[in-house]
Amino acid sequence: MARPLRYEAAGAVYHVMARGDGGKDVFETDSDRHDWRSRIEEAWGRFGWRVHAYVLMGNHFHLLLETPEPNLVKGMKWMMGAYSQAWNRRRKRRGHVFQGRYKAVVVNGEGDDHYFRIVADYIHLNPVRSGWVGGDTGRELKEWAWSSFPTYASRRTLPWLETDRVLRAFELAGNRRGRAAYASYLEARAKDREGTLNDESLKSLRRGWYLGEEGFGDQLLDVLAGGLRPKRKRGSVTGAGARAHDEREAERRIREAVLGLGLPTRPAELSGRGRYRDEKAVVEWWVKRQTSASNAWLGERLAMGHPGSVSREVGRIAKEPNLARQAKALERMLKCEA
Repeated sequence: MARPLRYEAAGAVYHVMARGDGGKDVFETDSDRHDWRSRIEEAWGRFGWRVHAYVLMGNHFHLLLETPEPNLVKGMKWMMGAYSQAWNRRRKRRGHVFQGRYKAVVVNGEGDDHYFRIVADYIHLNPVRSGWVGGDTGRELKEWAWSSFPTYASRRTLPWLETDRVLRAFELAGNRRGRAAYASYLEARAKDREGTLNDESLKSLRRGWYLGEEGFGDQLLDVLAGGLRPKRKRGSVTGAGARAHDEREAERRIREAVLGLGLPTRPAELSGRGRYRDEKAVVEWWVKRQTSASNAWLGERLAMGHPGSVSREVGRIAKEPNLARQAKALERMLKCEA
């Protein structure tokens, strides 16, 4: 089965999350929760990770971590595997504990730390969104013990939890006063459960593959592009990162092709029943030979409608000699210009 593409780099920052298999609870008891925290500490020691925030809920977890070495995959494989084996042993059972692979959103940790703040807040306010604390529960955020927030809100320290980076992102000192200011800020946010649910960052954190401005995403794609194509031919990677790479490359190829054929570049100008039908079939054939962009994306970009239409139109190239000649002519022209 194809695997989601993973971006790994020295100094990369990630928001990592995973859920229990079938939505089941994976942190049912305090023994489970203590075990998971011990796995984080051991991963910190084994892989040199910098852990900035975490939260354990009933059926999922969130981590904000930094990898000084490019070893996220190796570390997560060990940590989730070790926890799953112990979880099963405690229950004398076998089988999957987590639902598929974990999700890792790459976070732009540079600049003004805006995105770093977003993730830290999202993680620490998770128990509020789940209705365990805050809002009208009468319980303060710090009462959720299975989070890094109680450490931030007190004088306690954990050897494997780095609090300075988050505090610095909020322009706060790493001393008692800075911790108190951060705790007051989050406790105030926790009182408004609706506010934490409507945060604009939620969509990007839940659905995206990176968190940052568009230029940051382009940088990641440039890094991924070098190793993506050989793996893609073997069908070993997929996911949002791979799709973004494919679509960006497909867009570039489309613009080359439509300009070469003298067609308009905007989808709206290409739409219309039968409009530019042969030319668009040739463009689709060319782009599909060069990228792994989906039929759904191509159908929308070239105003061809249903994905099935893309397959039918591309299939015409092999059946109609005139179209085949046009396709080969476009290929020769674009290769000469490359």
